[in-house]
Amino acid sequence: MKMTKVVPFAMSALLLGGAFGAPTASASEVEAVVTNTDNSEQQVQPVFIKVTGTIDNEEVRENGTYYTVIDGDNTNIMIANKDSLVFDNTGKEVKLQKGDKVSAYSYAKKPMLAIYPPQYNPEVIIVETEEMGSVEVDFFNKDLVDTENNLKLNVGEDMKLVSASGKEVKMDDLKEQHLVVFYTIATMSIPAQTPPSKVIVLDTIEKEEPVEVDPEPTPEPAPTESAVQDIINKDFYEVEGTKMVPLRLIAEELGFKVEVTSKGAIISKGALSYTITRGQKEYGYNKALRQFKVAPALLESGKTYVPVEFVEELMK
Repeated sequence: MKMTKVVPFAMSALLLGGAFGAPTASASEVEAVVTNTDNSEQQVQPVFIKVTGTIDNEEVRENGTYYTVIDGDNTNIMIANKDSLVFDNTGKEVKLQKGDKVSAYSYAKKPMLAIYPPQYNPEVIIVETEEMGSVEVDFFNKDLVDTENNLKLNVGEDMKLVSASGKEVKMDDLKEQHLVVFYTIATMSIPAQTPPSKVIVLDTIEKEEPVEVDPEPTPEPAPTESAVQDIINKDFYEVEGTKMVPLRLIAEELGFKVEVTSKGAIISKGALSYTITRGQKEYGYNKALRQFKVAPALLESGKTYVPVEFVEELMK
């Protein structure tokens, strides 16, 4: 394999004019689902606090089971009891165990103890598996759109519908409610639209006045084209005549979440998901397979490089 580090030059015109997403927080940070953004002054008002990580230890106590959740340098305590809803990302009810990779959603308006490490008593705990399936836990308005205008539900008769309290619920009961939504496919529109496979109404949470979402919210400041161009100009290799650029740096600049795997990475944003494997030209795009001209490679320690043409795809 011929590989050379060459003198930086300007990014090709095909990369100009693409749409950029706003940068996201790293996976180690606690995420919050926001309810409203005022046009004049941005104020983050979380509906659910999301904590992610891997269960490292469990301790059974009188008021529930305390799970130690580790995510990099971050440690959180997750308290599960008989009222906690525990499912995997496909909607199947499961039991928690050591080694599970979890996402826990706690209603943000519940009181919290000022203690370290932080303790959460989540309403919903999702065990992340390798099976295809996504989960959204949020407040949905009368049009069945979530608070950030990211996801709209297209409900059908074959959808499984239940409630946290065990009460019988109907399709109309989904409006202006806190919901747990399980789905596998979504459109690339804004908001993305999905026919969910299962929805749980969190009717144990006190219902509040609905929050109207602007159908055309004011976008957050996007990264400039020069930010990505600068990365490519300063950090690239040529392999077999193909320009190779750093995957993680560019993906995160474009607003993708990057999950490092032993052989590559999984990058995702909204309904988009790409599975990159070093040494393989084939890569996963949602449920489909696509192919690189040159296989991704670890050209520097801890840095996976991909063909520059992949950047254009991320910018669509």
